Amino acid sequence: MFTGIVEECGEVVSLKPVETGAELWVTSSFVEEVALGESVANNGACLTVTEVKDGAMRFDLLHETLRLTNLGELKAGDSVNLERSLRIGDRLSGHFVQGHVDACAEVLAYEKVGQDHRFTVALPSEFAHLMVHKGSICVNGISLTVAELHQDCFVLWIIPHTHEVTSLKSVVAGSRVNLEFDLLAKHIARIEELKTKS
Repeated sequence: MFTGIVEECGEVVSLKPVETGAELWVTSSFVEEVALGESVANNGACLTVTEVKDGAMRFDLLHETLRLTNLGELKAGDSVNLERSLRIGDRLSGHFVQGHVDACAEVLAYEKVGQDHRFTVALPSEFAHLMVHKGSICVNGISLTVAELHQDCFVLWIIPHTHEVTSLKSVVAGSRVNLEFDLLAKHIARIEELKTKS
């Protein structure tokens, strides 16, 4: 379980295709603190630390992970949003995030407006029923609030701090971002679905 509050940006050392998917190596200031088997969210995807060596963590990516996320597009030198799993007693500054990416979506615009950035993302139609105005959405591992909700897209406002401490600095129109929709909305939608079937 995570909160969507990015701990830091790590740097991709390498992404190497293997038979089972890919091996992702990422550096971070907390590398020496992680244990094998620990969960670390990378751009919002919950991954398991499988090796620590030379100041970097290795994550094994399955084909399904590569299919559902933007992690397969990473290259050496790229920034990746990192968050270690929530500990009992931690403050929940964002919202409940599982690290289970639901879909990738295209960035339609990332425009500076005054001190802030207006961030417009395409909304996959099959997930539109899980979105509400002023609700939470996890984008590339960042807990954000839906400022505008349209039929085929949604708008987020990014404050300077979030822009500076996350990988959003490299986002441009046409980029793809990982989306995880609100856990509570998913449960409500499932309950309603089962009601209609009974």
